[in-house]
Amino acid sequence: MKRRVWCGVLATLFLLTVVAVYAETMPDIQAHKNCKYCGMDREKFAHSRMLTEYSDGSSFGSCSIHCTAIDLAQSFDKQAQAFKVGDYNKKDLIDAEKAYWVIGGKKPGVMTKTAKWAFADKKDAEAFIKENGGKLATFDDAMKTTYEDMYNDTKMIRE
Repeated sequence: MKRRVWCGVLATLFLLTVVAVYAETMPDIQAHKNCKYCGMDREKFAHSRMLTEYSDGSSFGSCSIHCTAIDLAQSFDKQAQAFKVGDYNKKDLIDAEKAYWVIGGKKPGVMTKTAKWAFADKKDAEAFIKENGGKLATFDDAMKTTYEDMYNDTKMIRE
């Protein structure tokens, strides 16, 4: 009986520790739980989420580059200071402008037909391309493709 109680206590402490560490590593998700435009859970889409930090101190958290592009188009009067994106493999936020982006491939994208994934390490992006297809790109390439795809993606989402 005592052994069961101790096992239960230890399991509970372990779970609380894991949750606390996870929450600390993703504070942007605590600040922006759901995407303002589509309502998607940003924790579930941690591998594609983005965070835009504006010069006025405000920030915007989205589920994807698609919804970030929508926000940028609607917030053209605000100066974006930094763009961060979830690393596809590790789910950590990384500098979107320094990331290695993969455009396309056989994995379905988030809010888009043409997938756009970010990686902190070039070797991870190349390994993804080898397994799933796509092409290596920059943040500017990914954002340009996002805007070019916007009409078809929005139409697909509506239908």
